[in-house]
Amino acid sequence: MLSIARAALRPTLSRSYALRSAASLHTLPELPYAYNALEPHISEEIMKLHHQKHHQTYVNGLNAAEETYAKSDSTKEKIALQAALKFNGGGHINHSLFWKNLAPASSEGGKLESGSLKSAIERDFGSVEAFKKAFNAKTAAIQGSGWGWLGYNAESKKLEIVTTANQDPLISHTPIIGVDIWEHAFYLQARIHIIFYKNVKPDYLNAIWNVINFKEAEKRLLEVAK
Repeated sequence: MLSIARAALRPTLSRSYALRSAASLHTLPELPYAYNALEPHISEEIMKLHHQKHHQTYVNGLNAAEETYAKSDSTKEKIALQAALKFNGGGHINHSLFWKNLAPASSEGGKLESGSLKSAIERDFGSVEAFKKAFNAKTAAIQGSGWGWLGYNAESKKLEIVTTANQDPLISHTPIIGVDIWEHAFYLQARIHIIFYKNVKPDYLNAIWNVINFKEAEKRLLEVAK
């Protein structure tokens, strides 16, 4: 009787698991602007490739890794999946933040108005220009792929520039601004209005400040500094 009861339960359990899995699937977030809205600083071609291909790959990889992890009864297999969860999960988290970090220059992009964020930057770095110079230098020095961050240190209550490798998410600080320094973020930049980055990281970093959404960054700072 017990075996019959278990057999009868299997379809119900399978359906329940499928419903839970479907509900918990990660999805690609929509951009809050058009693919060409950041031109000439970031081309439409790059934005489509970056969002539709690269970010979608991280979402797919994360869903696959989580599904395999949930179904596995093997501790060894679960340990082996940690790398995929970290890489794809970090890629999804970082890029979801990155898209909101950007805005067209015709609207919020590049505009740092007087307020809490500007005051904090001037307090911790001396001036906005000194901050950008320090951020660009530290981020450009990343060997290989990674991210440059303006993070809030909860212990010191200060803004600090930090970097992470590959798709590692920022966990030592609260991310305020994140800049993707993977080559797929700028390497294929087309020749638009004489902007042509290729593999020159400093040119990309200098230009991206024209489309950084400082208003979004200030919102994050105010939330964490309450």
